[in-house]
Amino acid sequence: MSLPAGALVISLDLELNWGVFDTLRLEDYRENLLGVRRAVPGILELFRQHEIHATWAAVGMLCFSSREELLRALPAKRPAYLRPEISAYNHIESVGQDEATDPLHFGLSLVRQILAEPHQEFATHTFSHYYCLEPGQDVEAFAADLQAARSVAAQLGAECRSLVFPRNQFNAEYVAACRAAGLAAYRGNQRSWVYAPTAAAEQSLVRRGLRLLDAYLPLTGHHVHRVAEQQGICDIPASRFLRPYSPQLRALEPLRLRRIRSSMTYAARRGGLYHLWWHPHNFGAHTAENLAMLARILEHFVRLRKQYGMESLSMGEAAERTLGSPKTSPHTVQQTKPTNPVGAAV
Repeated sequence: MSLPAGALVISLDLELNWGVFDTLRLEDYRENLLGVRRAVPGILELFRQHEIHATWAAVGMLCFSSREELLRALPAKRPAYLRPEISAYNHIESVGQDEATDPLHFGLSLVRQILAEPHQEFATHTFSHYYCLEPGQDVEAFAADLQAARSVAAQLGAECRSLVFPRNQFNAEYVAACRAAGLAAYRGNQRSWVYAPTAAAEQSLVRRGLRLLDAYLPLTGHHVHRVAEQQGICDIPASRFLRPYSPQLRALEPLRLRRIRSSMTYAARRGGLYHLWWHPHNFGAHTAENLAMLARILEHFVRLRKQYGMESLSMGEAAERTLGSPKTSPHTVQQTKPTNPVGAAV
């Protein structure tokens, strides 16, 4: 995709506890997860103020009003991970009855807030936070999981056209299944071995340390890209994970901001795409500091929009620039007008 003026793409991985139950203890991360209730409205307000188009990739399991509705929507084919403890399907027994009693697993009210805002694309993070590189799973289970995710989106009046692979476990063998499911875009990984997709067991302290340093120092470059299209589906590559505020590293905050701003400026000048992403639960703790950082980033975008004509695009809109407009639009649907084509211009 050619972008003479450059573009900022933002995607958020909306997971709640479905995204971390297998890696973090709930007693250690509860504040972040409950803080999503503060973070999402704050993020949406900043997007509204700065006219930002963004993609929200939600885990399908959080999009229900009750445990009974969730159980009725489970696909028959499920992943057979060699480590069954990482499967969200095996975690359901610990889930409460509804969002009022279990705000850590149900987030339908959050989804409705997103759908009610202009320029926000509702996308999928798979139904179960599906791990595409973990031993034991296969493409048939992935396809069934993806169909369940698209079904719950349809019940909300949305048509998912973009995908974010959980844990960034991009699997090239699954692109055909994504295309068959009607997806037009996915978020690919940053173009560096430091960010190469791997199973959890293959992660290393060296790679994690380098990713941390790369958030503050330009170790791996700007990661400004073009959209890569192959047989009707587009890779919208990631550029930068918006690492959350850390009190221990607060002296380095100017470096973190400079790292992002300089790459955004590079994209605006070169006509490239800069793709920023994070999880709302990253803003769940130290919410004010994280929102302040996002505000500074978006203020810089506004300057680039005025100076260079830089655009704000969702993942789906970036794919449309390459593929052409779909017959049914993939983006936002207003809750008050559920019969409108998804993604109609607002």
